[in-house]
Amino acid sequence: MSYAYFDHDATTPVDERVLEAMLPYLRGQYGNASSRHELGTAARKAVNRAREQVAAPIGVQPVQVIFMSGGTEANNLFVKGAAAYIKPTRIAVSGIEHPCVARPAQELARQGWQLRKLAVTRDGEIDLADVKDALRTPTGLVSVMLANNETGAIQDVAAVAERARHAGAWMHTDAVQALGKIAVDFNALGVHAMTISAHKIYGPKGAAALVVDKRLELKPIIHGGGHEQGLRSGTENVPAIVGFGAACELAASRIDELGARLAALRTRLENGLHELGSVIFGERARRIPNTSYFAFRGIDGEALVIELDKVGFAVAAGAACSSTSTEPSATLLAMGVAPELARGAVRFSLGAANTMQQVEDFLNALSATVSRLKRLAAIAV
Repeated sequence: MSYAYFDHDATTPVDERVLEAMLPYLRGQYGNASSRHELGTAARKAVNRAREQVAAPIGVQPVQVIFMSGGTEANNLFVKGAAAYIKPTRIAVSGIEHPCVARPAQELARQGWQLRKLAVTRDGEIDLADVKDALRTPTGLVSVMLANNETGAIQDVAAVAERARHAGAWMHTDAVQALGKIAVDFNALGVHAMTISAHKIYGPKGAAALVVDKRLELKPIIHGGGHEQGLRSGTENVPAIVGFGAACELAASRIDELGARLAALRTRLENGLHELGSVIFGERARRIPNTSYFAFRGIDGEALVIELDKVGFAVAAGAACSSTSTEPSATLLAMGVAPELARGAVRFSLGAANTMQQVEDFLNALSATVSRLKRLAAIAV
C-alpha cells in the first residue's frame, strides 16, 4: 500500500539538499564551534554562514538571528525574557496562539501580569477593532502569530504591530508556519521579535531562531557559557544549524513556484470537500497555500484520522502540539465554532512531494471512509 503524507504543518521531511549540507558536520567536521582549534574554527564558520542564510530571506542582519532548539524555546524566550525587563502590566496575545505562546502568557498572569486575549473573527482573522480596544490599557507585550497552525489563516501582523508600537508595547510574531509558504519580511511587519523554525521548511528538527530588534532587551531563560550573544547558552547544534541555513536558502529559491502548485492542489481538494458536504474552517480568510482545515458533522476527527491512516493517508486531528488533548481546538472555539463540530476537525497540509493524483486518491478514500463512519454511527443510534 502506498502512503501519502498530508501533515506538513506538523513537520516536513528533510530535503536531500539540506541533508547533503549537514552530513560533513555529522562526520569529519565534528568540532565544537566554541573551540579555538581548526575543527572548532570550521564549525564556527559554518554557524556564521548559516546565520547569514537564515537572515537573508527575512531581510535582517545576521546579528539579529539567535539560534534556538525549537520554536517553543524561542517563543518562551520572548515572552519570559522580555517580561523580565518590564514592570508587570498587560500581555496581549491572540486567542488562536500556539500553546508555546499561550502558556507562557498564562504563566505571566500568575506572576502579576494581566492577560488579555485578542479576539478573532469567525474566519479566524485577528479582530483589529479588539486590538485597538485592548491597547487602550497600558500593555507591555503583544504576540500575534503570522499564520495560524490549524486553519492557515494569515494575520495582519503589520497592522497589529503598528498599534502596539504606538502603545509602547514590544511586538512579537510566531512566523513558524508562514516561513517558506509566504513572503516574510521582518521590517515590513514592524515587529520587535519573530520566531522561525527549520523543520517546517524541509530542514531538521532541533534548530530554530528568535529574530530580534537590536533594541529589544531579553533576559535569558537558559544560563551557562554565554553562547548566542548570551541569550541562549549551550553548545551549538552545528549540523542542525547548517541544515536550517540550507533550508532557508532552498525555501527562498522556490517559494513562488511551490506556493502556486500547492494552492492548485488545495483548490482541487476543497472542491472535493464541498462535494462531500464538509465544513471548511477559515476558507474565506487569506491563508497559506498548503493548508485546509475541515470537518464533517457527526464524524469524530480522531476516528477519521485513524481510519484514513489505515488506508494510507496521513492527516491530523487538529495540531500536532495538542494531539494528546481530547478537548476541542481552542482555535476553533475562539472562532465561534460549536464544540461538537470542532471535535470533528481534521487538518490537511500539503508539501513539496504531493501530487494531484494523491489528492484525487485521498478524496476517493475520504468519501468511502466518511460513508462507512456515518453508517456505523447510524447503527449505534
